[in-house]
Amino acid sequence: MLTYLATLPTWAAAALIALASACACGAILWTLLRTGLAWRLATDVPNDRSLHNAPTPRVGGWGVVPVGVIATLLLAPGLWFSALGTAFLAAVSQLDDRRGLPARVRFAAHVLAVVGLVSLFAANAPWWVLAILAFLMLWLVNLYNFMDGADGLAGGMALFGFSGYAVAALLSSHPSPELAWSSVAVSGAALGFLFFNVHPARIFLGDAGSISLGFWAGALGYWGWRGGVWPIWFPAMVFAPFIADASVTLARRLLRGERFWQPHREHYYQRMVRSGVGHARTALVWYVFMATGIMLAVFALGRDAIVQWCILAGWVVVLFLAGVVIDMRWRRFQSTLSDE
Repeated sequence: MLTYLATLPTWAAAALIALASACACGAILWTLLRTGLAWRLATDVPNDRSLHNAPTPRVGGWGVVPVGVIATLLLAPGLWFSALGTAFLAAVSQLDDRRGLPARVRFAAHVLAVVGLVSLFAANAPWWVLAILAFLMLWLVNLYNFMDGADGLAGGMALFGFSGYAVAALLSSHPSPELAWSSVAVSGAALGFLFFNVHPARIFLGDAGSISLGFWAGALGYWGWRGGVWPIWFPAMVFAPFIADASVTLARRLLRGERFWQPHREHYYQRMVRSGVGHARTALVWYVFMATGIMLAVFALGRDAIVQWCILAGWVVVLFLAGVVIDMRWRRFQSTLSDE
């Protein structure tokens, strides 16, 4: 397979991998829906914290994960740990989707996968830098799960984010075809999932999908930095919309003394949906931010360090202002409710 891909132009190889991954993921999920197995594997039943009204299968991970894992093992064998770590977390998360697992068990699995990656493939950096990166990867694993609450959102972030990884891995001054092919495969699988997840969603990602994608985003981001493919800020900027929303929301809840691990509807995307923007338009707005941030991140690669950090800082300001606008809309929405 690798030999055949080497004979193709880069764009053709990437397109072939993406198309095959999308079709494979779509076929798996279509089969699960058609046979009714999707409902028996895991079903999300709405509650007062939900943004949807009807029970919906949570089996997106059953399509995204196996396609991405198999493609990575075949096309990017050097990234085998990212694939196996993802499969491990998907299995643990599926048990949680089905039967529910204690938080300490889930967190122990996350720690095992992240620490295993950083320990077995340690970068040439001080131990405290690796410790900080491991903590940030653990946060990314969990925040991706927190952000999986609106139709098309988490799948869209995977489509755009891993596409950004793939483009950067090919255009970098230290290109990594393996990293590009793995990223393209995950992005293509996310596209296959999105066919069933755009509003009104017929399938949700579920913990098996969201936890896995969060780990994958951190693992491939770390691998690219370790290999000199991109600077340390690049993965953070690629997934900045998710990181900003989840981090600010967590900080607010901590400052109010709330139990941050409990389900809630205070994320910015949740406020957008609840205030009348709706699932479809919320997803479109987020797609614009995702695509813009990723294009800026790719553009910044290869520029002087000061230019890179200025672009990153500018994008943080843009996201901050977007949050201010959403907060203002939310306050107006709440005031109209209190007046009724």
